[in-house]
Amino acid sequence: MRPLRILYADDVPEMRDLARIALGREGHTVECAADGEIALAHFRVDRAFDLVITDHHMPNRNGLEFVTGLRQLDFPGRIMVFSSELSELVTRQYRTLGVDRILFKPVFPATLRQTLADLFPSPCHAAA
Repeated sequence: MRPLRILYADDVPEMRDLARIALGREGHTVECAADGEIALAHFRVDRAFDLVITDHHMPNRNGLEFVTGLRQLDFPGRIMVFSSELSELVTRQYRTLGVDRILFKPVFPATLRQTLADLFPSPCHAAA
């Protein structure tokens, strides 16, 4: 898999650090934001992301509001949601917005690696 540019929004500093380390070891560049409002502002300045990962429960702008903002700005990349719990209604709202994956916390590195491989198959695997 080619290296990805990833924007990760989560209000928990330890989760941001963990994502930066785990994804960085795989060769990806990870930029982090403490909530959806900050992440959306960052995206408005630099739209060159392959993947956006967001927590759902965050202050100022939750994950659903963040994804809605991304869609309004025509983000063409993949979107993944990490959450400890979501109602059926919120899950449907994410699906309506075209979220590519919803993973429930804790998200283990092996699961994340496999999900990225599924979302971004290498050209030789895509042709097989």
